Amino acid sequence: MLRDITLGQYYPVDSVLHRLDPRTKLFGTLVYIVSLFIADNLFAYAAAALFLVTAIYMSKVPVKFMVRGLKSIVFLLLISVSFNLFLTPGTPIFKIGFLQMTWEGLKFASFMAVRLIFLVLGSTILTLTTTPNQLTDGLEKSLGFLKKVGVPVHEVSMMMSIALRFIPILIEETDKIMKAQMARGADFESGNLIQKAKAMVPLLVPLFISAFRRATDLAMAMEARCYRGGDGRTKMKPLTYARRDRLTYLVYLMYAAVVILLKVLL
Repeated sequence: MLRDITLGQYYPVDSVLHRLDPRTKLFGTLVYIVSLFIADNLFAYAAAALFLVTAIYMSKVPVKFMVRGLKSIVFLLLISVSFNLFLTPGTPIFKIGFLQMTWEGLKFASFMAVRLIFLVLGSTILTLTTTPNQLTDGLEKSLGFLKKVGVPVHEVSMMMSIALRFIPILIEETDKIMKAQMARGADFESGNLIQKAKAMVPLLVPLFISAFRRATDLAMAMEARCYRGGDGRTKMKPLTYARRDRLTYLVYLMYAAVVILLKVLL
């Protein structure tokens, strides 16, 4: 289950998306997320699905590897769909006790499920095709205007990049701890939901200790290398826009226009 989490992992392969400037991919992810909240009909979601499928194809990341990350949100997906399915007022389909399923709830729950799946896949494409260093540089460049109001953009970008980089590391560490405790007789599978939650408590203590130890080691390593923030620092590989990035921005604008038109006209 833990190895099914793909967010924060980088998949090294040569593709069009991998070669794009990280600022281009960050902007595209933002546009896609906003478009999912704008979309409110079947045609708009079809456009979002076409955009997502095209991005997955161009990334050259195996579909199985990408879809595997959806397993980690199944529980959240079931809760969201269930609440919207039975708690949305409207024309009833059937009623069991105080629970009532409506046509409006069915429509809203379906859109909610599709939106959540597309959000996860769209965000995963960004991290799978962009290294942590590129993400840091892209965020710092994209949010550079906030420096004028005193926002420590470099530090914020660095923290977000480190957090993403540590996701697969902590997943691997959790898997090792679970296997070690299972070898000593621990049971994480049997029992109801409450019993499974209680069984996870002994897992959290060594995991937190390991996470704090890694954070301390990282802080000491940065201090030993005289890291003092982003002021005056130069880039080994400065970000520059290529022709493909400008064409990609044009595609983003066309996609956003299509979604807005489908929302207004339909």
